[in-house]
Order: sequence, then C-alpha cells, then structure tokens
Amino acid sequence: MATASEERALIDRAQAGEEDAFEQIVAMHADRVYGALRRFGLDPGEADDVAQEVFLRAWRSIDRFQGRAQLSTWLYRIAFNEAQRRLARNASATLGTDPGGEDRLRSAQGPPDEGPEARLEGRELTAMVERALRELPDEWRAAVVLRDLEGLSTAEAARAVGVREAAFKSRLHRGRMQLRALLEPYLEAG
Repeated sequence: MATASEERALIDRAQAGEEDAFEQIVAMHADRVYGALRRFGLDPGEADDVAQEVFLRAWRSIDRFQGRAQLSTWLYRIAFNEAQRRLARNASATLGTDPGGEDRLRSAQGPPDEGPEARLEGRELTAMVERALRELPDEWRAAVVLRDLEGLSTAEAARAVGVREAAFKSRLHRGRMQLRALLEPYLEAG
C-alpha cells in the first residue's frame, strides 16, 4: 500500500496524463472498489462491469480531483453512483449470491491458517451477512458497507454518498438496527 505522499505523486502524474500512474492507482484500489460494489448489491459479473466503468469515469475526470477528500472516498462516490444506476436499471432482476463462496466480507475471512471448521463457520457467517445486506434499502446498505465494512470515517462515507453527516448517521443507525434484526434469528440459534 502506498503512503499518502506516494499516492499524491501518482495522482499528480495521472492528472498530467500519465496512464501508467493511473494504472498503479487502479491496482491499489481495484479490489476494494469491487468488494464495495458486491456489497452494494451487484452480482460478480455486474460488479466487474461497473468497476471498469468506475475507473473509466475516474480516468476521464482525474483532472478535476482536487484532493479535498481521500482518493478512495472519491472512488467510492463514483462506485456508489454507478451501482445505484445499475441497480435501478435491474430493479426487477433477482440478485444472486456467489455460489462458490468466493466473495467474503473482510471481517469474516479470518486467518488463512485456521482449521476447516472455522473456515466453514466464516463462510456461513459471510453468507448470512451478505443475504441480510441485500435486504436493506440501498441507502442503508451503502452506509453500513462504507462505514463498517470499508472502514471509511463518517465524514468520508457521507461525502461518498453525497449527504450531510447527520443524514448519513441516521442512515447508518437505521441500517445497523435493521441488519441486527435480520441477523438476530441466526445469532440466537448459534
């Protein structure tokens, strides 16, 4: 992971038109953008397509990035907007899960050297959380994903979705409460 000054240097080079600098930015942020798109509710194929669109839009407008927010926040903003467009277009489509269990929330992954039973429990927890996230309204899901799963600060996450902090905090609270209610039956059974 690049330091803030290294990332700023890459941004400056990309703003000067250097494609290789932007390719390095993409490499640094692609996995997190893809993961956020999946947790926003896109299936793997859609997330791939939308991630490409996110970085294409970012490249086209990198010269307008002023650095008032972190680059990752700016990219999440683009990703959120693109995910919203795709979800609106596919409102009648059913969102599926990844049958191979390839996508995992960071919090449920656990260390790679854990035993098979722990890995199975982690996959089951991941699947439960992913199902519950898909049941949240888009605004609440985005708040929970950006703040709790992607680790953005409240201010950064509010900027990413384009609302004031107070509105974001309300969405986050409601999303957390609904997520807790959706997961409670599973947690009580365990």
